[in-house]
Amino acid sequence: MAAGCEQVPKTKLEVVAATLPENKNETTTAPKTAKDNRPKPAGTGFAYDEIYAALADGGFDVPAVNYRAIDPQYLRQEVEYITAEPAYSIVVDTNERFLYWVLPRGRAIRYGVGLGTQGRSWKGRAVVQWKQKWPRWKAPDDMIARNPELKPYGVEAGGMAPGPRNPLGARAMYIFQNGKDTLYRIHGSPSWRTIGKNSSSGCVRMLMQDAIDLYDRVKGKTPLLVI
Repeated sequence: MAAGCEQVPKTKLEVVAATLPENKNETTTAPKTAKDNRPKPAGTGFAYDEIYAALADGGFDVPAVNYRAIDPQYLRQEVEYITAEPAYSIVVDTNERFLYWVLPRGRAIRYGVGLGTQGRSWKGRAVVQWKQKWPRWKAPDDMIARNPELKPYGVEAGGMAPGPRNPLGARAMYIFQNGKDTLYRIHGSPSWRTIGKNSSSGCVRMLMQDAIDLYDRVKGKTPLLVI
C-alpha cells in the first residue's frame, strides 16, 4: 500500500478497530452498474449556482467553484446506480473517477473526484472510521523526502493549520482497514482543477462544497469499497 496523503504519529495508528469483520472469502469485485448512469445536465437534481456558491463555514471563507470550467460529468448529480452494496455506503470507482453515495432503490449521488497517480492508489474494502471539520494536514515522510520544502508541515512540526489553502480542505474522512489507519483520506481540495484527474498521493479529492455535502451524510464507520 502506498504512503497515503497524510502522516500521523504512530500512537494514532491503533485507533478503535474498524467494524467490518474479516472474511477470507470476500472479494472486492466491482458492483453491477447500469450500462450508462450518466444523466444529462438537466436531470442532475441540483442547482449548481447554489451548491457551488461561496460560503462561510467554521470561521473560514470557502470560495465559489468555477463549475462551468469542469467537465459536467464530474459535477454532483443523482443517478441510477445498480449495486450490491448497501444503501448509505460509499463506492469509489477509480477507473471513472467517481465517488458514489449509495441510496435506496437503485439510486446514488455521484461526485467527481481526483485520485492517486500511478503507484499511489489502492483498492479494497474499508470503513470511514472518523471524520473531521477543517483538519490540520501533516505531510508524509516520503512526500517530504521528495519535496523538502514541506518539512515545516511534517508531523514533528505540527502540520499545516486549518484553512482554505490546507490540502485537506474543509472536511476530511479517515479511511481505516482492519482497525488501522491507511493514511488515505476522502477530503476537500482547494484545487478544483484536480477533479477528474489522477494527481494525488492516493487520497480521494473532492470539490470543497462536495466534501462538505458528503461529510454531512456520512455517519460513524461507514462501509467503503474502492474498485
